[in-house]
Amino acid sequence: MGKVVIFSAPSGSGKTTIVRALLERYPQLEFSISATSRAPRGCEQHGKDYYFFSQEEFMQAVSENKFVEWEEVYKGTCYGTLRSEVERIWADGHVIVFDVDVIGGLNLRRIFGDDACAVFIMPPSVEELRRRLESRGTDAPEVIDRRVAKAEFELTKAQGFDHIVLNDRLDEAIEETACILENFIGIQR
Repeated sequence: MGKVVIFSAPSGSGKTTIVRALLERYPQLEFSISATSRAPRGCEQHGKDYYFFSQEEFMQAVSENKFVEWEEVYKGTCYGTLRSEVERIWADGHVIVFDVDVIGGLNLRRIFGDDACAVFIMPPSVEELRRRLESRGTDAPEVIDRRVAKAEFELTKAQGFDHIVLNDRLDEAIEETACILENFIGIQR
């Protein structure tokens, strides 16, 4: 088993932006593409952003034990980590980077134990989180309301992570997560 780094946060906290910056900086990292039963948004591509499954295909994969972990994040919308993705990345000798929802992050932390470093990206406030979600222009107002309500619950789970990084200033949040990563993996600058 290799090492894993888990990034979780409420939607709109900036975790994906931070993860992309770290992936560009450290070639030994590799992103684990999650599977989902939701439809692609915007320019999302199958096999690049997510593995897109129908609800039936997703539940078939669950019954065949193809997931390390999975959950129904929103009613009728499931997300999960494919075993094949984990095995592929470790076979390449890379450290796995997960960008997952908060409950998925806690589950992965429990599953991988001491081989995992779990980082919670904290938004400056719930109001700023709403503003960021609205500025994306990808979700309807009722979807944003649902994401904000979920975020309030997810913020209560931050203490279950190894590190909490406030993303008030993106450049500082990237540097803080880079230091955490370097310490965990043993990277010298």
